Amino acid sequence: MNYLSLEQIKAKVFDLAKRINAPVIFMPTFGINKDSAQPEIRVDESRYHYVIIERGQELQHKITKDLNELLYWTFEDITFSMASDFELKNRNAEQDFRRILFDKQLKLLSLINEEFSLKRKKTIEKILGNNPFNDNKNLKK
Repeated sequence: MNYLSLEQIKAKVFDLAKRINAPVIFMPTFGINKDSAQPEIRVDESRYHYVIIERGQELQHKITKDLNELLYWTFEDITFSMASDFELKNRNAEQDFRRILFDKQLKLLSLINEEFSLKRKKTIEKILGNNPFNDNKNLKK
């Protein structure tokens, strides 16, 4: 199996990021870790790595041989950050903030890859199954 080089992955990620106008601040690093919880993408001879380190602690280290899985992890995080910013600027105090956040994230992911949006939607459904929307929680009676 031929794996993409780090530079090829970087080009692919930045190309896809243009579709959603992803801010550079939300992009991962490539082969360099800033130790600031910014995701890093690494490549070895047979696998792709998605690593998050903060203050010397490895918070997350996912490994895959599937480029699409790596891209999903990458854009799941990028679009979540973008959707969080969007929700904050468009907050509706009468509804659960996750309504706007999840909707925006799914829309952004669908611009990258419809399968990514469907995969995230299934995860969101599980989240909401355990923790349903709680609208009007901020309203005083």
